[in-house]
Amino acid sequence: MWLIILAFAAAVATPLWYRMAEDDKYLLKILCLILWGVTIMVFVDHVMGFLREGGEFIEMTPEATVLGFAMLTAALTIWEIVLILKDPRRALYRKKSE
Repeated sequence: MWLIILAFAAAVATPLWYRMAEDDKYLLKILCLILWGVTIMVFVDHVMGFLREGGEFIEMTPEATVLGFAMLTAALTIWEIVLILKDPRRALYRKKSE
């Protein structure tokens, strides 16, 4: 289930970034990169686990759902930290003369 949650989040974030690509003031390109990276990582993990052990390819358990939302929260937190540090709209580090 965590693969589905992360892939859905990446699929939603990508058109949002593409729509605002000219003026990427919210750094959505970084969010897309994080989400697609973690989605590919989870996909490879699922493929390797399926080839080695067999069984289900996608777990549909409450634990897998919680793990998916926890990973999504971690990805969004990392994006927020990058957004705060880069401060593209100069909201935090505005010059006093302005």
